[in-house]
Amino acid sequence: MENHAKNSNWLIVSEIKLSYKSRVKASERPQITSSKSAYEIALQLWNPNTIELFEEFKILLLNNSNKVLGAYEVSSGGITGTVVDLRLIFAAALKANATAIIMIHNHPSGKLIASDADNQITAKVKAAGKLLDIQLLDHLIITRENYYSFTDEGAL
Repeated sequence: MENHAKNSNWLIVSEIKLSYKSRVKASERPQITSSKSAYEIALQLWNPNTIELFEEFKILLLNNSNKVLGAYEVSSGGITGTVVDLRLIFAAALKANATAIIMIHNHPSGKLIASDADNQITAKVKAAGKLLDIQLLDHLIITRENYYSFTDEGAL
């Protein structure tokens, strides 16, 4: 008991301050206007030498005007899959002050068909986003030549 009396710092609640500093002017941010514009930005995020080698999962973080605040690599995996943690997705979205996200991952096989795992993570992120008021606008599966959009195909 004496030890607690000597060191009462544990009783003090730390103050947390939030600040937002952007290196890019709002007028210079690319705007997502369609799945094609999201795909074109996504291709810039992928290494062309590894897009057909292993799977990566990334998100685009968007503001209320669908302007890109940034991109975040959620995970990088193997030839046939990668692990996606919802907490990492929404930690990044909250830190970026995003109001919407677009999920993107590549299929090294070149097949533009959504797997059961792809459908499940899309549903989970959409449901979690509703709770946090962060909209999932789309989920793209990309290859070097083309893409599949969950939104365009009515799967979102």
